[in-house]
Amino acid sequence: MAEINIPNEYQVELTPPDLSAYRTGNTGIPYIWRFESGEPGPNVMLSAIVHGNEPCGAIALDWLLRRDTRPAVGSLTIAFMNIAAYEAFDPADPNATRWIDEDFNRVWDIDVLEGDRDSVELRRAREVRPALEGVDHLLDIHSMQHLAPPLMMSGRHARAKALAASVGVPERVVGDAGHAAGRRMRDYGAFDDPNAPNTALLIECGQHWEAEAGLLARESAARFLVATGTLSRGILAEFPETPKPQKAFTVIEAVTIKNEAFVFEKPFTGGEIIAEKGTLLGHDGEEPVLTKEDNLMLVMPSKRLWRGQTAVRLARRDP
Repeated sequence: MAEINIPNEYQVELTPPDLSAYRTGNTGIPYIWRFESGEPGPNVMLSAIVHGNEPCGAIALDWLLRRDTRPAVGSLTIAFMNIAAYEAFDPADPNATRWIDEDFNRVWDIDVLEGDRDSVELRRAREVRPALEGVDHLLDIHSMQHLAPPLMMSGRHARAKALAASVGVPERVVGDAGHAAGRRMRDYGAFDDPNAPNTALLIECGQHWEAEAGLLARESAARFLVATGTLSRGILAEFPETPKPQKAFTVIEAVTIKNEAFVFEKPFTGGEIIAEKGTLLGHDGEEPVLTKEDNLMLVMPSKRLWRGQTAVRLARRDP
């Protein structure tokens, strides 16, 4: 995997919490906690720091653990994922520790997990994999490179978009199929099975280090737990009563980089609606990248512009 050497243009407003108190877990897996209600209900999981430089999810999960959150029904799993990258985080070079060896959120193909490849991230993925078995509903908390409107990524299936609507935040919900570079955790196993009821959501809470990302991470976690029936509405007391109406989109194209040099035409940050078909977005080597329809939204233009990575996704507004 290419070394991440990307200058930081944003102020680091969030302080990553100390997670050492959660090291032992209570599941036999370090940093993984599961609480049982003793009442029938779904098995629900909240996960964070799949990428080590995205502290908002750690802030949300730390908040839940500090308030001794326990499920009213079913079970609740609270999972801190890529601990090695998180512990290496340096606010002086905050882009550098998205991962140690490779992207933890591209290794969730069964053949990769059960193959011979080795890395810090793969060892941790194999270690935490048992905690994902039997999970009915997952919220994986992330953040973004650019200062852009937050997104709920709901995957390919309608059932996850329906759950996103029940959660109610953020304003934009995007269905997509992931990345050519590898399978995400939210697409692992039954979460991406069209015939299974299991649902997974991945929220992008805003720019990695903006204060608002920490607030949205907490609110989305709380609303997710209410939407799944895990907690009563009392946990929402500190959040706005009525979220903004949501807008749903579906990715129609993920632009995967084919050449060594990809350059955007403009400094896109994400969320822009490109009005005209045929608009030039950039060049992949010598090849122009053009929009294929009118009124497409740019989803998370990347700064990691090397071969095999997703440069940007293009999404159409749902009818």
